[in-house]
Amino acid sequence: MSAMKSGISRNTARKYLRQKDVMEQEKKPHNWKTREDPLEKIWAQAEEMLEKAGELESKVLFEFLRQTEAGKELKEGMLRTFQRRVRKWRLTHGPEKEVFFTQEHAPGETLAVDWTEMKKLGITIDGKPLEHKLFHVVLPHSNWEWAVRAQSESILSLRGGLKASLGRLGRVPRKLLVDQSSTATHQLSRDGSRREFNKEFLMVCAHYGLEPRVINVARPQENGDCESSHGHLKRRIAQHLMLRGSRDFASEADYDQYLVGILEAANGLRTKALGRELSVMKELGIRELVDYREVMVRVGSNSTIRVSNRVYSVPSRLIGAKLLARIYESRIVLLEGATEVAELTVAIGGRGAVIDLRHIITHLVRKPGAFASYRWREELFPSLVYRRVFEHLEKEGKDADKEYLKILEVAAMEGITEVETVLEELRGVPQAVLRAEEIRAMLETRRGEQLEWRQQIPWEVSLEDYDVLLGCDEEKEGSNGF
Repeated sequence: MSAMKSGISRNTARKYLRQKDVMEQEKKPHNWKTREDPLEKIWAQAEEMLEKAGELESKVLFEFLRQTEAGKELKEGMLRTFQRRVRKWRLTHGPEKEVFFTQEHAPGETLAVDWTEMKKLGITIDGKPLEHKLFHVVLPHSNWEWAVRAQSESILSLRGGLKASLGRLGRVPRKLLVDQSSTATHQLSRDGSRREFNKEFLMVCAHYGLEPRVINVARPQENGDCESSHGHLKRRIAQHLMLRGSRDFASEADYDQYLVGILEAANGLRTKALGRELSVMKELGIRELVDYREVMVRVGSNSTIRVSNRVYSVPSRLIGAKLLARIYESRIVLLEGATEVAELTVAIGGRGAVIDLRHIITHLVRKPGAFASYRWREELFPSLVYRRVFEHLEKEGKDADKEYLKILEVAAMEGITEVETVLEELRGVPQAVLRAEEIRAMLETRRGEQLEWRQQIPWEVSLEDYDVLLGCDEEKEGSNGF
């Protein structure tokens, strides 16, 4: 009757009724092994290796041990047993793990900023890789974020990034948190233990009324909200790129606009927490921070200027002029008064020269003897193909400098990439003549062929021919009942 009322078998009920204490567990836990340990021969070695390198993965360690003399008897089916054994070892004897302390972020208190590399996403502009970073800002309380494309971690990208981000918010938090990069601080002692804020960085903070704060050296976790958001943002962009079906963009402006759409969609889920932040922030001032630096430069007789330890060539018409150089992060605008007279592309890096063929090539063609000892001669080899062409002309032994400069003149007029393609084709043809006239003629032929192709009358397509190709003409369709 007891078994029937409890819904258990009579044998089980009989066991409980015979017990002196019915609450006592009948089966006692045991600590002895019921079968031979299949990992006994290799576990001591595995434990020793785990103690030396606790980050070893159990699957990799199992594969390694199978190749040893002691592990020859290990079978594939023992992997799960080995993984459970390793997991239990980590819980009882494993190394201490780093503890992360949950932080409480007051609304509107801090704006965390940092730069992150975007190379792994494989973004291209018209088929060419776009090497860039993102200047990334995060409000830790709401996780509101914004990002602006940047070339490098520089004060100019900081200016432009803050201008765009705070402009979106329309308000300013109390503090600005950055890492110990050369953008914000400089070293006071050899061991790097003492650092001080850069003057220009302090000026930017003062302009917006931000209180500058830095994390400790080699402690990126102290800026964890921004650091961890890098990965989330890049994963989000990667997911959207998969939905888009392409990582190529027609222009940098198109890519920038695409980023804006992704960021706006993400921030649309944070409006409630953002509202709490905005309510305690001060309004953004009317006076806008310029995102450029200005210096006066003089154009030398060699048709170059020097900006930030780097030499840039300029159009020869500017030789002798004293101009205002307005330096943005990615470009340099040269001004005579309020008139823009030239625009240059900023090169990444601190030193060297950026020589544009179009600025000097006509003068070099007239003075070919200057090429051999030209101070920035290496800048006149745009790619390895051009260098090999010059070496080939040298082997021919006559007027190599003169002929090469004529080829560069064609490249300056027709495009470096277009001429490079022709040079590659000519190098693959035996006894080909590497001369400017030959290259110009080939380019003219190509343009004519492209024009002829565009002007062709579109072909008339017959759907009946397509049906025949598929083998499903009307007669067969009717016989099949479709």
